[in-house]
Amino acid sequence: MIYIRRSFLQKAGATLALPAVSRICNAQPAQGGPKLTQLLKADLQRQGQTVQETVVNLLEMAPSASAPWHMHPGAQEIIFVLEGNLAVEVEGQGSMEVNAGGIALISAETPHLVRNDSTRTTAKAVVTHSRAEKEKPFLVVLRKPS
Repeated sequence: MIYIRRSFLQKAGATLALPAVSRICNAQPAQGGPKLTQLLKADLQRQGQTVQETVVNLLEMAPSASAPWHMHPGAQEIIFVLEGNLAVEVEGQGSMEVNAGGIALISAETPHLVRNDSTRTTAKAVVTHSRAEKEKPFLVVLRKPS
């Protein structure tokens, strides 16, 4: 019974979210730095407060754009690339290229940056933050690690 309910909720959520994501993905991004469009921000229920809040954003990164070095206090980050390629650099782990259809997982409290190394193509990704401590700042900009 729990599986059937979970399956139904997943399908219902996807049915509601996909048209909105499609419309947002077709919007023209602003030139320059990364553009982040929030798709969802909701408190989770019946999770034992391990995760208090989930925030889902659409990231549109213009050619040659980069986010600064930053971290998310109390929040893990999942980046799912929809279009183009993104370079994800994590402190102590180096840089990895994430192609369309690929995923990067970044642990909470981990300094990182994301950039679009392409000089021609805008990259788009769905970025999900699972926040264990939503009273902390969402993002803290850092100096580049030495």
